Amino acid sequence: MPLELVSLTFDAHDPAGLAAFWAALLDREAVGVAGGALLPGRDGQVGLEFVAADTAKAGPDRFHLHVTSADLGGQQRTVETAIGLGARHLDVGQLAEEGHVVLSDPGGNEFCVIEPGNGFLAGCGLLGEVSGDGAREVGVFWHEALGWPLVWDQDGETAVQSPVGGTKISWGGPPVAPKRGRNRQRLHLAATDPATGPAADVARLVALGATEAGPHRGGVELVDPDGNEFLVTSVLT
Repeated sequence: MPLELVSLTFDAHDPAGLAAFWAALLDREAVGVAGGALLPGRDGQVGLEFVAADTAKAGPDRFHLHVTSADLGGQQRTVETAIGLGARHLDVGQLAEEGHVVLSDPGGNEFCVIEPGNGFLAGCGLLGEVSGDGAREVGVFWHEALGWPLVWDQDGETAVQSPVGGTKISWGGPPVAPKRGRNRQRLHLAATDPATGPAADVARLVALGATEAGPHRGGVELVDPDGNEFLVTSVLT
C-alpha cells in the first residue's frame, strides 16, 4: 500500500521554538508529538516536524525549503516577517540579479523566499518546494516509494509532487555534494495499514534500493540510494 508522507523532519536544539517560527511564517498551527512538534501538512502542503537532537551541522544541509511569493511586496513582507522572527540573511554565492532571497532560520537551516512569477512553483502553495541535493536515481526512488508522479525529469534533475498538487520535492542532480555525517533533515513516512505496521513497507523500500538501518523513534530508519536517512512508522510519533 502507498506510504503517507508525514513530514520533513528537522533535528533541533529548540524544537518548540523552531516550530513556532515556521508556524508563524507559514500560517500553520503546531501540535505536540513525542520529542518535539509537528506542523501538519494540508491541501498537498508538506508537513514539517521538529525533534530534539544535537546533530551537528556540517556544511549546507541536503534539504532546504522554498517559500513562494504572489508579488514583490509579498516577498518583501515574508522576508521582513522572517527576520523579525529570528531569521538572518545568508550569502551562499547567489548573484545580485537572482530574484530569490536566501535566509537561515533560527536553527541554522537554509531556506529561500522565492520571487513572484516562478513558473516551476506556480500553484504549489506557500511552501512551494522541498529542494534536495541528489542524483536522478534518488528522485526516481522517491517517485516509486511514495507513488507520487515524477513531475520533472530533465538533465539529471527530478521532482515529485502529490497527486493532489501542493509542495514539490526536488533533487538538483549532479554534482552531488559528499555526505558529511547524519542529515539534519529527513523524510518521515507512515504506513497506511495499521494492521500490518511498517514491515511490509520496509521490505518494499529495500527492494526499491533502500537500506535498512535499524529501529528509531518507534519505527524503522532506512537510508535511500543517496545515503539520506528517512523514517517509516506505523503511527505518528
